[in-house]
Amino acid sequence: MVSLWKIFWIFAKIGAFTIGGGIPMIAAIKKELVERKWLTDEDFIDIITLAQTAPGLFAVNISILTGHRLRGTKGSVVATIASCLPPFLIILMVAIFFTSFKDNEYVIKAFKGIRPVVVALIGVPMLDMIKATKMRWWSWVVVISSMILVCFLSVSPIYILICVIVMAAFISWYNNKKEVSR
Repeated sequence: MVSLWKIFWIFAKIGAFTIGGGIPMIAAIKKELVERKWLTDEDFIDIITLAQTAPGLFAVNISILTGHRLRGTKGSVVATIASCLPPFLIILMVAIFFTSFKDNEYVIKAFKGIRPVVVALIGVPMLDMIKATKMRWWSWVVVISSMILVCFLSVSPIYILICVIVMAAFISWYNNKKEVSR
């Protein structure tokens, strides 16, 4: 069983060193928890899926679900506090001192330099998740269609989720009906 102190330390480290919020946390969480064998790849994908679909902040949802998986309610509380505390303190410090250096040329360049890193931090875990799911051809059709609809046709992801849920329910109903008639 993983100690609450270890959960706190890992999530505090993740919270302190991931730039950009929840999605970039995925790579760090996977490295820290799956490589330590605290979670399996399947558990990790389940947590990411649930965290993405639940209302609220993605990073907080990940912390709650992972902490719960590791140590129940106490684990949820510890992981959530640990992941939120470092960014809160960092933002507090930035808010206190930012006005004095917000127009500094080096600070502006540093923020511009961080942008590609955030893109990579989002992209790498997505590719890892694609590899881990071992998707079939129809899954690729859904992924590519969704990307086209959202990126190029400005369709709300909510409508896409509703359509996919309805399709999945229909397919499940149809398959069950087919099995019963055999």
